[in-house]
Amino acid sequence: MENKQIHNIPASYAERDELRNRIQAFVGDLAIQPPLSLDDLSNFADQLIREHTLDTAVKGWVMVEIHNQVWKETIASIPYERRVLLLPKCLSNSVKCQAEIDELGLLCHRCAHCPIPDLQDKAESLGIMSIVAEGFTSVVGLIQNRVVDSVIGVSCLDSLEKAFPLLIGNAVPGLAIPLNRAGCKDTQVDYGYVIRMMSMRSDRKVELLDYDGLRADLGKWFSKENLASCFSPAKDQTSSVALDWMGGEGKRWRPYLLAATYLALTGETEAPADVQRAAIAVECFHKASLVHDDIQDNDKERYGKPTINALYGVSIAINVGDILLGEGYRLLSQCDARTLTAVAADAHIALCRGQGMELEWSVSPRSLTLDWVLEIFCNKTVPAFEVSLMLGLICAGDDEGLRQVFHTYSRALGIAYQLLDDIEDFKDDCPVALRPSAILAVLCEQNPEPAFIRSLLECEDLKAFLDQLENKPLLQTALERVGQMADSYHQAALAALREITNVELKRLLFRVTEQILK
Repeated sequence: MENKQIHNIPASYAERDELRNRIQAFVGDLAIQPPLSLDDLSNFADQLIREHTLDTAVKGWVMVEIHNQVWKETIASIPYERRVLLLPKCLSNSVKCQAEIDELGLLCHRCAHCPIPDLQDKAESLGIMSIVAEGFTSVVGLIQNRVVDSVIGVSCLDSLEKAFPLLIGNAVPGLAIPLNRAGCKDTQVDYGYVIRMMSMRSDRKVELLDYDGLRADLGKWFSKENLASCFSPAKDQTSSVALDWMGGEGKRWRPYLLAATYLALTGETEAPADVQRAAIAVECFHKASLVHDDIQDNDKERYGKPTINALYGVSIAINVGDILLGEGYRLLSQCDARTLTAVAADAHIALCRGQGMELEWSVSPRSLTLDWVLEIFCNKTVPAFEVSLMLGLICAGDDEGLRQVFHTYSRALGIAYQLLDDIEDFKDDCPVALRPSAILAVLCEQNPEPAFIRSLLECEDLKAFLDQLENKPLLQTALERVGQMADSYHQAALAALREITNVELKRLLFRVTEQILK
């Protein structure tokens, strides 16, 4: 739904019901799976409005109803006791309502002057939890903590406009039922439609990933005790330092992605031994690359602690990185699928090429182009995401079509991530060293005068140079352009997921995209 849009709602129940039937047929012909991005919802709404010559002012309402039709089958497959009904206080009778409101929502006195008690009674009879509160944020916590798996929310279109990014970003299985008019009191909703939507039931079972449970499992896999049992038995210094480094700080996105991809594709609830080995191997490769990166950049701190090279010197640090690479490939060799090693090796080689491009430029700085910087991103950053998805896919049985989807998705996600990372450098007061970045490339392309390029490449602190009064507008322009590029690649990552028919895999990657790029 677009900002500052005037939301019109079909005037009568008959008009709304007829249009919902049209939307149901429209979505059925599309054969699409949830979740959908806001861009997809907007484009589908435009298409339907054109096909049926509708007033464009109903676009927001149409987007919500398309969203509902896409999610219906999934919601119907979720047990009643795993759903929550969210109702707005504005459905109450503002004159006669005497209900109190506490931190959990409205405490209804059941005076029968509004539809709230009847809707809550129906929900209770089905086993559905119900809450009277404003905004979807009140139930996202219930979803994230696995108290419930889905939400059926009644709200005005203005509130839904604010809530949709939250629902889509978290890939929440949900239905959003618009009120029949805007306003903060004495509103109305199509009562029968709410009852129909909350009563849907399907014999098909949906297994939703327990994201928090998987995170807890990762914590166990990367405990020092478990790592010691997976690594080669040794008590030398190099092995000990490597073990401590592997069990230390880190977001562990790569092993999470690998394991979650496997679980989403197979429907299993626990990762078998081969998946655990592959997940640990992926983190071995990542941690090795960080050790070598810190050496090459002469960094003294990571995760707020001294780097391996700062603690033990460069020679030992190189050896620690190398032993982690060896452990990673040894773990992959213990898995059944030989192709795991080939995929990991390709990613490893790409990373080295990208790092080599960056190091070569650092020795001989020169004017940059965006295409060249994006090539570095495609070698250094993209494979980090792609290899995790590919290894999870191979462990689940492999699929050539999904390999192509993962490649396209990872490229867009990796570039968007790196573009945002380049912008982040300019959001604090820390100095910014000269390195190949999207910001620097845009500055070079937009200001190609040799004197400016020379000044740019000779400065020790890029941020301090660009903070000079005459250069501030140049930096602002560069930040805006890179921000627009990041948004474009963000949308491209979501667009790449359209071909995925596995709802849980698609939900996973929607969540991952928003969490990584938020």
